[in-house]
This record gives sequence, C-alpha cells and structure tokens, in this order.
Amino acid sequence: MVTKRILVVDNEEYIQEVAKICLETVAGWEVLTAGSGSEGINKAETYQPDAILLDVMMPEMDGMTTFSKLQANPATQAIPVIFLTAKIQTSDKRRYAQMGMPSAIAKPFNPLELAGQIANALGWN
Repeated sequence: MVTKRILVVDNEEYIQEVAKICLETVAGWEVLTAGSGSEGINKAETYQPDAILLDVMMPEMDGMTTFSKLQANPATQAIPVIFLTAKIQTSDKRRYAQMGMPSAIAKPFNPLELAGQIANALGWN
C-alpha cells in the first residue's frame, strides 16, 4: 500500500500537531504542516501531497484565498483540498461544493475519526 501524504495548513500550531500525530498514528500517513497560506502553497508545489487540509480563518491569507491560488496554479490545482473550519453551516457546505471541494471538516474534530473523514471524503476506502 502506498503511503498517503497530507499537508495540514493551519495558523494554530496546536491544530497542526494534533492532526499530524493522529493521521500518522491512526492512518500511517506522512503529514507535512504549514502555518500560513503562502507557506502551504509553497509546500504543496514542492511536495505534491495527496490532499490538503486547509484552515478557513487564518491571518494574512485566509483559506478561501489560499484555495483560489492553489486552484489557479497548474502545479497544485489537481490536489484535493478539504477545509478545516469552525464555521460549517449548510450554506457553507453548499458553497464549498460549488467551489469543487469534496468536503469540509468541522473544528474541533475528533482526532481518532479525522483519517476516516478524509478517506471517506476522497474515496480512499
């Protein structure tokens, strides 16, 4: 089985660490982290992850802007992105789906269920 590589982009180090530990432990995936949208874009170009978990609300460049830049970049536009957000109403889910996003995961998330949520959203089961 090929190990999946996930990029977690979140300005909160605590969220990065929890996601990294649980995805590595539960799923055996390789996890990269970035603390900002611009760092996330650079790491996505360099490491070509299988998926990106992207926080919506970040200072400087928010998740929506980061997602738009990832989609506009030929080197990263094929990488699936899942929003990680505290704000996830039905209208938000609809808007994310219209943007071409397979899913969004609510914060706070259950660390033991995170890998399963990602795998389900991306059809990795």
